[in-house]
Amino acid sequence: MLWDSIRAAIARAFWRLSSWRLVREAEPVAGPRLLIGAPHTSNFDFVLMLGIAWDARMRIHWLGKRELFRGIAGPVMRAIGGIPVDRSNAAGVVEAVVARARETDRFLLVVTPEETRKGNGWRSGFYRIAMAAELPVTLGYADGSTKTAGLGETIRLTGDVEADMDRVRAFYASKTGVRPEYRTEPRLSDEAALTRQLAGE
Repeated sequence: MLWDSIRAAIARAFWRLSSWRLVREAEPVAGPRLLIGAPHTSNFDFVLMLGIAWDARMRIHWLGKRELFRGIAGPVMRAIGGIPVDRSNAAGVVEAVVARARETDRFLLVVTPEETRKGNGWRSGFYRIAMAAELPVTLGYADGSTKTAGLGETIRLTGDVEADMDRVRAFYASKTGVRPEYRTEPRLSDEAALTRQLAGE
């Protein structure tokens, strides 16, 4: 479509002019999936995310707090894939996103699991969504140490949260983010408890 071509042209121009280098996906994955954006250390991450997605002609969705969609900003945010959510209702967010994911086989959701500048680890929402909607997870990244950004491996979550997160931690161990001082380790608050919860124990 014309809009996809325009966005791809914008992305190509961005990567040509940027001091950052794009690392494209080695083996593009077809179908719906969840893309992690990490380490999330700067508002510039959003620009890199769009550059990655638009270059690959992905029609991505991303979650944003409802306040971002008020007034004239609302149509703009939705046009670039934004989905307004009530972050005070975590269960409702997961249910709403799972419902959207099941509507189309082209659903691509970008999630930034860590809180910018908080240093409190990662939120578990991405894991719950991926498991509930049976979505593979692609590890997207920004690495300030090499000034590269792109999409890494795609994994299938198993429900063994600690084992899955060990794999995620290994991938991001060398990734610093745009601002390394704000990087947090990919660790959920209680991975063992989440494993038991997902198993219905």
